[in-house]
Amino acid sequence: MMFRIRLFVAVFAFVTAVCCLPGSGFAETATFSASQKSEIEHLVRNYLVKNPEVLVEAMTELRTRQQLAEKDELNKALAKNRSALLNDPKTPVAGNPQGDVSVVEFYDYSCPYCKSVEDNLKALLKADDKVRLVLKEFPVLGTGSTLAAKAALASQAQGKFLEFHEALMTARGQFTEESLMRVAKSVGLDTARLKADMESSSVESALAANMALAEDLNLRGTPAFVIGDRLFPGVIDLKAMKQAVAEARKKK
Repeated sequence: MMFRIRLFVAVFAFVTAVCCLPGSGFAETATFSASQKSEIEHLVRNYLVKNPEVLVEAMTELRTRQQLAEKDELNKALAKNRSALLNDPKTPVAGNPQGDVSVVEFYDYSCPYCKSVEDNLKALLKADDKVRLVLKEFPVLGTGSTLAAKAALASQAQGKFLEFHEALMTARGQFTEESLMRVAKSVGLDTARLKADMESSSVESALAANMALAEDLNLRGTPAFVIGDRLFPGVIDLKAMKQAVAEARKKK
């Protein structure tokens, strides 16, 4: 029965596809009359009504193929961008800079979900001193997010990125230049210098590179994590983080 179903679907799909190809030589010699087309449609409709499981099987197969294709595209994108993910000198790093496994986080300071995973990340770095945390600014929630990302990147010039990063992750409310400067001052940053550095070409290029990288990986929101050869879109708990790190370590 299953063989006949697949054979019917395959033959019908082939005939339909070929006959609908414009400019095809075969299409010109194998056209159907209006009555023949009507009869084919009638036969197919009746068959599908009597055998609706064919549609379920077809949709399941289509979904499987789409998932495999998406996974293949993601693997290619991760391989292509491996250096940009792990070794961009403009990207801040926390944890162990010489660690054997890198956890890459794409985040937005205005994203509540990004703030919610901060404790998990700190716990991971405390539990595993061989983890390298790569911090990718990915501001997607408006002007305030972009200002915060630029300020954070600019703070590297004063050697205060991690302190400023943690302060921004605990800050509440919408970010403005005024609120950002208050946070910056609280961690000892020279705010006049910070404002100037925020407009530097170095900060602009770093942010542009992050945005292009996120687009290449088809990231649709924050947070998102790359651990080893896997992408984790969305919030990830501590247990899952540890497991992903362990798996990445085994593959080395």
